[in-house]
Amino acid sequence: MFRLLSKESNIFSIPVYIGILLLIVIGFNFLDFNTLDVVSAIFTFAGIALGYFCFNAIALNYQTHLPLFLYTVIIFSLYLGDLDIGIAVSIFTNSIILLLLSNIDMVVRKNSYILVGAILALNFIFLPTTWPMSLFVILHIIGTSDKVALHIFRLFYGILLVALSYFGIAYFLGMNSWNPAYFPFTPLKPSKDLLNLVWLLPVALMLVHALMDHFKNFNKKSPTSKFKYTFTLIFSLAQLITIVLYMGNHYEYLLLLALPASIILSRMLRFLPKYWMKEIGLWLIIFSLLLFKLANYFKFNI
Repeated sequence: MFRLLSKESNIFSIPVYIGILLLIVIGFNFLDFNTLDVVSAIFTFAGIALGYFCFNAIALNYQTHLPLFLYTVIIFSLYLGDLDIGIAVSIFTNSIILLLLSNIDMVVRKNSYILVGAILALNFIFLPTTWPMSLFVILHIIGTSDKVALHIFRLFYGILLVALSYFGIAYFLGMNSWNPAYFPFTPLKPSKDLLNLVWLLPVALMLVHALMDHFKNFNKKSPTSKFKYTFTLIFSLAQLITIVLYMGNHYEYLLLLALPASIILSRMLRFLPKYWMKEIGLWLIIFSLLLFKLANYFKFNI
């Protein structure tokens, strides 16, 4: 199976995977007529679908089927249908930010920071616990920009525009009380129920192995590969901070890591020394994810 998924994808591949994604989203939501859940499903579908295009934009996986397949399996395993609107919007906005920041045209990247700031502000309004994404963008600007102060100013200008618009609308609607959720720094409630996450331990260990192998062979990689992998790791770290601090028992937060985890795992499998290791590693990932989904299904439906 690994050899089959290692073939190069073509222009028809992404539409096929998006079609499978659409069936997954519809399959989990066709009995639910709640308007909010429908809106959440639309944002979820749009955000995850944009994620497929991020693989080609980041260009770390040689345009093969493997990362697309792993991404689809991870989404199927973690998505339960009734996704919180905040997480759905966050997945959508994260995909747009990644597409903007990974654009090969430097002019587009430099001129997009006001838009990125506005998107970050919208993301915070819907889900304040995603504030680490702002750190990711700031670090990206510091590491890639020749005019750091200017671009950080543009970023915060975009944030300010949305913030003023939001407070203005809230004022005219008579919303004069402060919601404590918009200061998500205290109290922190990390997850204490980690039993179900045991099923994902093989995947977590493979991610750790991938990171160790990356830094072990860091000097052998091209400058482009180093930059793109670091970009992916910093994005992953931002999502991981949110997950560790705020996930609790809401395992759908793990969807925020679906895209970078697919990139890292597919590269790890590709560079394993033996073919049988690649095949076993792929099936171990698949079975771990499916067992996690079954464990959560029986937990919440029985």
